[in-house]
Amino acid sequence: MDYKAFYADVANWIYQSNHMAIKYGLDNYDYWQWVATSTGELCDKYQNNPLVKMQVTLLFQWLENVYEERKENELNESRAK
Repeated sequence: MDYKAFYADVANWIYQSNHMAIKYGLDNYDYWQWVATSTGELCDKYQNNPLVKMQVTLLFQWLENVYEERKENELNESRAK
C-alpha cells in the first residue's frame, strides 16, 4: 500500500469534510450520508486494508465527538438562559 498517497487522501478527506460540514451543517442528513459514502469509497480504494478501516473508524468517531460536544454545548447554553 502506498502510505503516502493514503495519508494524502485522508488529509484531503478531512478538508472535504470541513467543506461539507459548512455547506450542509452537522445536523443535516446529507452531511452524514456524504460521510458514510465517502469513507466507504476510501476503504474500497485501498481494498479494505485493516489500517485504512481503522483510520476511517477513527475519523468517524472524531466527527461523532465533535457533533456530541456541539450538541452538549448548545444544551448547556439553552439551560443557562
